[in-house]
Amino acid sequence: MGAATAPTDGASPGPHAALEAQIDQWRGYVRRREAISASDVDEMEDHLRERVEDLRATGLDDDEAFLVAVKRMGTLDDLSREFAQEHSERLWKQLVLVGEQPGRTRSWRELAVVLGLAVAAGVAVKVATAVLDEMTVALNVGLLVLPFLTAYLAWKRQVTARIVGALAVPFVVLGVVLNVYPFEPTGSTLVLAALAAPVTLWAVVGLAYVGGRWRSDARRMDFARFTGELAVYYTLLALGGGVLLGLTAGVFSLADVDLEPYLEDWILPLCVPAALIVAAWLVEAKQNVVENIAPVLTRVFTPLTLVMLLAVFVVLATAGNLAAVDRELLILMDAILVLVLCLLLYSVSARDPLAPRSFFDGLQVVLVVAALAVDAVALTAMLTRIAEFGVSPNKAAALGLNLLLLVHLVWSAVLATAFLRGRRPFADLVAWQTRFLPVYAAWAAIVAVVFPPVFGFV
Repeated sequence: MGAATAPTDGASPGPHAALEAQIDQWRGYVRRREAISASDVDEMEDHLRERVEDLRATGLDDDEAFLVAVKRMGTLDDLSREFAQEHSERLWKQLVLVGEQPGRTRSWRELAVVLGLAVAAGVAVKVATAVLDEMTVALNVGLLVLPFLTAYLAWKRQVTARIVGALAVPFVVLGVVLNVYPFEPTGSTLVLAALAAPVTLWAVVGLAYVGGRWRSDARRMDFARFTGELAVYYTLLALGGGVLLGLTAGVFSLADVDLEPYLEDWILPLCVPAALIVAAWLVEAKQNVVENIAPVLTRVFTPLTLVMLLAVFVVLATAGNLAAVDRELLILMDAILVLVLCLLLYSVSARDPLAPRSFFDGLQVVLVVAALAVDAVALTAMLTRIAEFGVSPNKAAALGLNLLLLVHLVWSAVLATAFLRGRRPFADLVAWQTRFLPVYAAWAAIVAVVFPPVFGFV
């Protein structure tokens, strides 16, 4: 039995948006508990949804059905009772009993699996760097590392054999296509394929993370949250590892031992990919820690990013002839817009959908509008350059990405504004974010697979 049986799973939240938001918050709370696996959370959600449906069939409205369902779940499950106890401002607390917090157990088996996959990822990259040239390794880096992360998540979710097959197909197909294409060495399509392939494969990682339930808005938002938290943990591991290696190299240098050859040939090829698997495990095991960091990070970086966008807009608006705008500047603008999109997504995922509207919600609308202004200028500059210099793989890929960003940001601004004015629930903004994400993966697949033959592999 799975959450896919839920009537609202993957469908528009529509008139039940508030109910979906409450279930999402309940699920978000439960999934942060270290002792509960994702499959257990799915099963608990199924029970909750079934109870809600049964209660709605008796004539209760969504709020009443959810409250009573949580109460009845609370009589069966300690976490539901704890959930209701912690959310003391909710009516749920008044309806459920308070029990003792269950103890936590550490899964040594999971740790062994994680370490084994981390070592395997490191060895795969090390072997590739030893037998392949640098550009071929760059082209295949996603294929060398992400299968191990996908395997960990698939093992963690206990997915079926059919889903395992579905996960393997994209890796095989992309691996064959990328390595049989007659790319021009250092050509644009080779570089684009190397950049787009990991984005495409990240969608496969997401499919493993959601246990194959890719139609569910809640699962896709869980994966978006996981991605943001993974970036935080990976950065922390990289910073800590850098400090440790720097101190070690300093001590070795005093003894006239040069650590640099070992660093380039062994330590980095083994540790950088392995750290990704370890970071994913930390996110899964320590979600409650990052949950406290996420809202802080979004509140710190949202105003800073807004200032950066305004500065970029002023620079572009005063640049004069848009056809003469430096290509590197346009690339940086795209990177900034993608960063803004990630920040927006992370902010939406970290927000309590039932919390009242606040100043920060208004600030996010301003941020999206500023990003739209920058994107409009960037699109104008790209179209001007294409009209003057013709189409190239880089220009076509950048133009497509900016058009996707434009659509995504415009509708995000509309929904966020409607939420601020009390005309749309926050769940609509959440659903839009998660439903548009596969479009980016599809575009990345087109860039990686279709662009090379279309542009003659140059």
